[in-house]
Amino acid sequence: MKTLKGLLALLQVILCAVGLLPVDRTVNYGGTPYAPARIEEPLYLVQGRASAYEIALPSQADACLVTAARELQTYVKLCCGVTLPITQSALPDAPAILLETEPTGVQTARVGFSIHDEESFRLFVEGNRLHVCGTGPRGTLYGVYTLLEQALGVRWFTPTLEVTPDSADFIVDAKLDQFVKPSFSVRRNDCSGTNDAYRARSKMNVSFWRTAEDYGGALTYVLWDVTLDRLVPDALFDAHPDYFALLEDGSRSTDHVCLSHPEVLEIAIENARAAIQADTPGANYLHVGQKDNEHYCRCALCEAAYARYGSVSAPTILFTNALADALAQEYPDFMFTFYAYNETDRPPTDPTLRCRDNVAPVLCWLHKACRCHALTACGAQDGQETFDNLYAPREATIAQDFKAWTQIADTTYIYDYTINFLNTAQFFSNLETMQSTMQYMRDIGITGYIYNCGDGHEAAFNELRNYLLCRLQWDADCDVAHCMDEFLCAFYGEDAAPYIREILDLQTAQIRATAHAFDFDWHYQSGFFPPLTAAKLDALWKKALAADGTQAQRFNVEKANLSWEYYKANLFMGKYTVLNPLRAKENEALYDAFRAHGVDRVCSFGLIPEKSEVDFLQRPYNWR
Repeated sequence: MKTLKGLLALLQVILCAVGLLPVDRTVNYGGTPYAPARIEEPLYLVQGRASAYEIALPSQADACLVTAARELQTYVKLCCGVTLPITQSALPDAPAILLETEPTGVQTARVGFSIHDEESFRLFVEGNRLHVCGTGPRGTLYGVYTLLEQALGVRWFTPTLEVTPDSADFIVDAKLDQFVKPSFSVRRNDCSGTNDAYRARSKMNVSFWRTAEDYGGALTYVLWDVTLDRLVPDALFDAHPDYFALLEDGSRSTDHVCLSHPEVLEIAIENARAAIQADTPGANYLHVGQKDNEHYCRCALCEAAYARYGSVSAPTILFTNALADALAQEYPDFMFTFYAYNETDRPPTDPTLRCRDNVAPVLCWLHKACRCHALTACGAQDGQETFDNLYAPREATIAQDFKAWTQIADTTYIYDYTINFLNTAQFFSNLETMQSTMQYMRDIGITGYIYNCGDGHEAAFNELRNYLLCRLQWDADCDVAHCMDEFLCAFYGEDAAPYIREILDLQTAQIRATAHAFDFDWHYQSGFFPPLTAAKLDALWKKALAADGTQAQRFNVEKANLSWEYYKANLFMGKYTVLNPLRAKENEALYDAFRAHGVDRVCSFGLIPEKSEVDFLQRPYNWR
């Protein structure tokens, strides 16, 4: 039956790919439809570019609240041309925007925060006073940014692209009372060129290595990523090979550590303590991360743990729990995280094995998930190019495993991959599923998106993707299509934006109907576009490239177009056909265009070779 369903799925893919079966072009990016803030009773903070308002800080304002006041002052000046004075001694009845904080452990009828509302804020009006009140300084700072976004239309699309609309008035509703809390308590997406200011403006609170005190601090690590080589150094192997993984062939290897060895734990505790003591004050996270392979230990103690708890992840959980227990009294504010990755991605089946309160798994399963279909409806990639794996229906094991992890850990983080690392130059069709994935994570109790792998990579449409990720991490219910359209207008120009949007919709629908999309997928075809669909895409790109816009916007359109040209060149389409005697020249021109637009790779794991080293009779997939 499974194979029969796979045959039917394959037939549907073939018919859609050649254009004999119509493809559903409806693309739903999801979210609550956007509606501008209603003004029933206007309260003018600025009217006709004049204002009697001041920005009031508490008498003991810390650096983050000072930053919030300065950011508010700066952007009101940019939009309205008025400089609101900053004071710490506002008169009781004077019109003011009050920047305040309310401790999370204190419940008040006036503000209404609970102890779980970290980084939340409330915007409310009392008389002629607008209150921006956060659970802490960073919550207040985020409240300022939301106020600027909602009331003045300020946008921070990239670290170098912001929009500050010209406005003679700065208005809020006199009955305003709005409580806002983030969908995830931990959020990280360091796009290329990010800094402390942009991280705060996009409401990301993880920097890994920078405390960013002026912006309310950030989640920072003493040790992050692959750390077991620091906790249990490879240099110990010669004297103690038993500290390291026993492989299936009976040999020992530093590829992994034997986490069941009692002496290994003691060594790790001492090295963790030393790393904490040597680190810059302010960091309060330490990570247990294995090396990037699956050569895990097969010794009798480890095998017994695998069998008892039903997962290879068991020794990692036991080890991290013990490490956390040993250091908790000395470092009560520390959180200890570990990767659920490769061999450890499956949760234990024995529910008695739980993570300590100060231990959090970082779930990395998403790199095996199909990203162009819903996480709860599409199965995992198992790495085998079998017929059933490619086409037969698969159980949504990743979604099920994530839910199981939340049942044994009070705190869980997602390590979310967001591009196809093997084909970064090609359109990656995950825009439609980003929201449904995040909503599912939020609803099952995932507490943080600790890492997003779009940062630092020249991937197709990655600026858009990173912007949407930030919006969704803060508010998983935001109107994605609205956010997308705003971004497209600013980044590509208002004339080109409708064409780019139609291109994204068309590619998303076609790939959804004819393929799966994985973060590590060698397939250079991505999806299949029948001749009429390809011709329509060509026409849309031609219109987008001819649209009016600034020099920067036209450059961005040209750069985005390279993803479609790359696809066509790999599949010998159009001017890249093998029948064209000048195909090598066309490939060379495409190479030159990549270079001219700052795209230095088609795969995240290596740079494009020098031009003299390229055989332009080969497809650009080989530029790696």
